[in-house]
Amino acid sequence: MSEKGTVFVALFSGINVGGNRIVKMAELRAFFEELGFSGVATYVQSGNAVFRARKGDAASLTKQLEAAFEKKWGFYSRIMVRDLGWFERLVKENPYPQVAGDPTKLHAYVLEREPTAEEIARLTDKCTGPESFEIKGDVLYLYAPNGLGKSVFAGLIPRTLKVPGTARNWRSVLALLEMAGGADS
Repeated sequence: MSEKGTVFVALFSGINVGGNRIVKMAELRAFFEELGFSGVATYVQSGNAVFRARKGDAASLTKQLEAAFEKKWGFYSRIMVRDLGWFERLVKENPYPQVAGDPTKLHAYVLEREPTAEEIARLTDKCTGPESFEIKGDVLYLYAPNGLGKSVFAGLIPRTLKVPGTARNWRSVLALLEMAGGADS
């Protein structure tokens, strides 16, 4: 860890969706700075932040951020905090490199934990459309050839898998990796 701290990415779920639970990105950046984090940058409105922390790991930072966020905004948002190395692995291990150039068809679900074999089997049973998915550790890669909006299967993932997570399209994944990598230099 450098003197400036370790670079992390925080992914918020359930904010700024359908005009509900509005959190302005400028306010979100200020929130991170008030908590003592540096190098804060946000990406698009769905709640993605890159930041530096001098101490703490992903798990402790998640707890700290979730508690402080709920106190400030008055509602709970599940937050997935991951470090730069984790993001680099996520991109490197993409099982669908042939569709990486079409980011609307490829999504990464950042999961709270690695699903069990039984949970994965339940999900496999539901994947009867044109989609395909692969799980590597705490990431579910979803290839939706007709796009996420038209995917019936995508809607079944949270309640079938029952592992909390938040999805990002491949464009967002690559942008966040680039931002985090830039922040680390």
